[in-house]
Amino acid sequence: MPPKSLVWFITGTSTGLGKALAEVVLSRGDRVIATARSLDTIKHLESPSCKTLQLDITDSFDAIQAKVKEGFDVWDRVDVLVNNAGLGSLGITEEMGATGYMKAFNINLFAAMNITIAILPFLREQKSGTIVLMGSRHAWKCQFPYIGAYASSKAAIHAWGECLSTEVKPFGIHVLIAQPGAHRTGIIATAQAHWLGGDTIEDYDSMREAAAKRFRNQHGKQPNDSMKSMSVLADVVRGEGPAKGKQMPLWLVLGKDAEEDLRANVQQRLENLDEWKDVTRNVVVDSDDAVLI
Repeated sequence: MPPKSLVWFITGTSTGLGKALAEVVLSRGDRVIATARSLDTIKHLESPSCKTLQLDITDSFDAIQAKVKEGFDVWDRVDVLVNNAGLGSLGITEEMGATGYMKAFNINLFAAMNITIAILPFLREQKSGTIVLMGSRHAWKCQFPYIGAYASSKAAIHAWGECLSTEVKPFGIHVLIAQPGAHRTGIIATAQAHWLGGDTIEDYDSMREAAAKRFRNQHGKQPNDSMKSMSVLADVVRGEGPAKGKQMPLWLVLGKDAEEDLRANVQQRLENLDEWKDVTRNVVVDSDDAVLI
């Protein structure tokens, strides 16, 4: 069971899910180290239970280490790290090139990795802790244009999180991979501002415009409530409410849309396996000395 009052280190608390989560856990009597690139955007959170910290997640690892230690020293512990800060990036693959993908990966994957690696020595010494990674339903639903960089960076978060969970489990550290559906945050507007395309290619004009319109039309009409989702996340971390008596999962799907996307993806893969089963199984070696990992 977690202690009565937890210390949360949350990145990206100026807007969206990070802001909602900070407000939720503070309302429950927990303590928060709230971070953002600009302190002005989170100064309203400052209180005896909330320490605000300027943190640019794209800084060097040495700089991030120093910030993490500064946060840890506030209450001499961190119970929960939430890697929430990220970039909603849009663009057509050929137009943005690998450079656009690298920008998305640097922010959505490698920045979260740096922060996690910086805090792990403290969690290992405590022999306890929870690391929350923010994935996305788009890691499962990415068969439409414009979201390749974002979706693939979130899929990488999912794969890394699974591996990380096995590496840190011996130290009493849990990994929780949250998979939010579409929420009424500013991510779409932000993503429009962070279009990663380079020079446009005329052949993609109609596709690009249709995709951009699709996102614009959804803005403000997303099906999920940020406060409700972050309340559920807090329940799961604390083992309260609907999570009481249950073991913390590796995956936490937040939203019916995310659930439907995941189920559709799994079903599609199962159908593909069934259709191509004979081909799949026809490539094994003829000897019986194969070793599986």
